[in-house]
Amino acid sequence: MLSYIRFADALSAWFGKSFAWLIIFMAVGTGYEVVVRYLFNNPTVWALDVSFIMYGTLFMMGGAYTLSRGGHVRGDFLYRLWSTRWQARVDLVLYFVFFFPGVLALILAGWKYADRSWQYGEVSVNSPAGIPIYQFKTAMVAAGILLFIQGIAEVMRCIHCIRTGVWLKADEDVFETEDLLMQKAAEAEKDAHP
Repeated sequence: MLSYIRFADALSAWFGKSFAWLIIFMAVGTGYEVVVRYLFNNPTVWALDVSFIMYGTLFMMGGAYTLSRGGHVRGDFLYRLWSTRWQARVDLVLYFVFFFPGVLALILAGWKYADRSWQYGEVSVNSPAGIPIYQFKTAMVAAGILLFIQGIAEVMRCIHCIRTGVWLKADEDVFETEDLLMQKAAEAEKDAHP
C-alpha cells in the first residue's frame, strides 16, 4: 500500500512539474502578443487560442499533483474539528460517492470527444489561424487517468489513517515564500540567542 502511494505521488509530481513549464511558454506568447499588438499594431491570429490551450492543459495535468499535495479547495470549517480517523472515514466515502464517478465521467467523455476530434482533425473556431485542438482533448483523458491513479492512492491514505490515526503526507517539494522567510527568521533568532 505504501509503495503504491509513493508511486502515485511520484507520477503525479512528474506530470505536474513537467506541464508546469507551459506557464513559461504562455508568458512568452502573451508577451509577444502584447509587443506586436501595441507597439507594431500587428496582432497575431494565434496567441489567444494558444494561451487558452496551454492554460487548460496546465490546469488539467496539474490536477493529480495538486490532489497528492492536498492543495485542492476544501470547505473544512467542520472537517478540521474532527479526529483524523473521522476525517479519513468521511474522505473515503466521498471519494467513492463523488470523486471516482466524476473522474470516470471525465475519462469516458474525454475519450469520446478526443476520438472524434482526432478523426476529423478538429481545429479551434475562435481564430482564423485554425489552431489544432485534438491534442488538447486528449489531455482530458490523460488528466482523468492521472486523477484516477492518484485517487486510488488517496483512498489508501484514508485506509492507513483509519488504521493508525495518522495522515500520510506526500513529500514536501514546494514551499510558500512566507513559510521559508519565517523559517529563516526563526533560525536566525535561534542562532542569535543560543
